[in-house]
Amino acid sequence: MKESLEKEDSKCRLDKWLWAARFYKTRSLAADAVDSGKVRVDGDRAKTAKEIKMGMLISIRSKDFEIEVEVTGLSNTRRGAPEAALLYAETEQSKTKRENAKITRESDHGIRERGAGRPTKRQQRDIKKFTGIY
Repeated sequence: MKESLEKEDSKCRLDKWLWAARFYKTRSLAADAVDSGKVRVDGDRAKTAKEIKMGMLISIRSKDFEIEVEVTGLSNTRRGAPEAALLYAETEQSKTKRENAKITRESDHGIRERGAGRPTKRQQRDIKKFTGIY
C-alpha cells in the first residue's frame, strides 16, 4: 500500500505541489499564479502541468512575500501544515531577503499612538486655525 503512494507521488504537477505545500489556498489560485508568471521553476517561467522533481528551485512571488524554496518532497494531496513543511526547504538567501524586507516594511509606516485615528471635527478646526488655512 505504501509503495502505491510512493509511485503515485513520484510524479507531481506544479500547481498540485504548490497547493499541497500550502503556498496557495486552492489549486485554481496556484494555477492562476503560475499562468501569470508569479511562480518560476529553476529561474524560468513554467506551465501549470510542469512535472516537479526533487531538488528543483521554485521561486514564488506575491504581494506579501517573495520566497525561493528547494523541493524536498512530492505530494499530490493536501495534508496538515507540519507535513506540508516537509515538502520544501527555503534557501538561506531567501530567508535573509525576507527578513530585510520585513525590517524595511516596518520602517515605511509612520509611527503613531495606538487608537489615534483620524482627527475629529473639533481637532480639524483647531488644526486649520493653527496653520492659518481657515
